Amino acid sequence: MRFLGSGDAFGSNGRLHTCFLVDGGETPFLIDCGASAMISMRRFGVDPSSIPLIVLSHLHGDHFGGIPFVVLDGQLVSKRTEPLTIAGPPGCEARIHALMEAMFPGSAGASRRFELSIVELAIGERNELPGVTVTPREVIHPSGSPSTALRCEYADRVISYSGDTEWTDALLPVAADADLFIAEGYFRDKKVPFHLDVDSLRENAARLGARRTVLTHMSPDVLDHPDEVEYEMADDGVVLDV
Repeated sequence: MRFLGSGDAFGSNGRLHTCFLVDGGETPFLIDCGASAMISMRRFGVDPSSIPLIVLSHLHGDHFGGIPFVVLDGQLVSKRTEPLTIAGPPGCEARIHALMEAMFPGSAGASRRFELSIVELAIGERNELPGVTVTPREVIHPSGSPSTALRCEYADRVISYSGDTEWTDALLPVAADADLFIAEGYFRDKKVPFHLDVDSLRENAARLGARRTVLTHMSPDVLDHPDEVEYEMADDGVVLDV
């Protein structure tokens, strides 16, 4: 898999918004598609029309704001013909429609050469999607609809993602025995509402039970002190063998 974007909402230290490419199986997919996702894909040589599925953790701009650009690229630039499925939390269909209309009026209902499907994921259940099974769990991060952590069963691997959240035991079944747990590490030890700190991950590491944890969505408090953080830290463009 490749981290196309590993930054927070504010582009701390020049990092791009959240977007992870999961590949290596029959069907590649994106986890989140932040506002800079198209820049990420162009920078790292990823053809957006080769992505049949985007799975969203929650509906903040740095996690789903790139959707209109991906759709319009397929329509106007890449001349996409293959179907695109976007899967996200309850309410995502109306929010994606509103986002597209706010950014490019008339775009939501435009004629396209490809089929666009929006799927609202059932929280707490295994959702079968093209090439991957996704189980979302609701976490603590107000976003106008449920925010979720994601457990993705892909090929013979489990890739889990905390999304954005303060510590919650809802992360435990998401990370359990995961081959990779991508976790928000916004601060080192500072506890703030709605965001996760590295100390909380450390304190709960045994309970989480992931085989490998990589931090993402870090503020300068973490990025500027790598020697004080014992976890791997994601970076834009980094490829992981899972």
